Amino acid sequence: MHRLPLYSVILLTLSLLACNTQKKAIQSQATEINKLDQVQQVMIGSYDSSSQAERDSNYYNISLHMYPIWQSTGEHYLYVEQALANKQESPYRQRVYKLIQDNGRIASIVYTLPNPEEFVGKWKNTQYFDQFSPDMLILREGCAVYLDSTDYGWKGSTNEKDCKSSLRGASYATSIVSIYSDRIESWDQGFDSDDNQVWGATLGGYIFEKLE
Repeated sequence: MHRLPLYSVILLTLSLLACNTQKKAIQSQATEINKLDQVQQVMIGSYDSSSQAERDSNYYNISLHMYPIWQSTGEHYLYVEQALANKQESPYRQRVYKLIQDNGRIASIVYTLPNPEEFVGKWKNTQYFDQFSPDMLILREGCAVYLDSTDYGWKGSTNEKDCKSSLRGASYATSIVSIYSDRIESWDQGFDSDDNQVWGATLGGYIFEKLE
């Protein structure tokens, strides 16, 4: 019986191992990309907290809109707008979230917009953003939310005291987020340098139910 020389066997083995490693790397990369798509798709939509506000007077009816922008770049950006439901023409928060892979987790990087009043209501017409570039965004350093997959969806938070805030005497802000197929629960709080809460809900997060 003809036998391959030992060095040929070693080379063949190494080649098979390399192919297998490359295949696993490609599969892992595809899985991570799929996770980004999943998170973005489940976040997209319009929401409000009307049901929660009706049950509990400690909460306001807040509208929340999250829609993809700059899709031609191949990256994952969402324009986010929050307002009192009866004052949607005057949102109190406008953000852009960029979703990226981060060591097995999904990080939602938070940015603000220059001249945010120019973008009010543009969740209805996201092509408006195409005349601009992501380069215009202003990073809110330390305010990223890091998401892990769970049995029901995704859950995560900011990192300890990294998200600095000066709103209403705060020193830092925290966000705890849970993402379900039909709702998003978000608890944003601000704390002073002595860790006393100075703004945000005190009893628990807002429950935003998806409208569409």
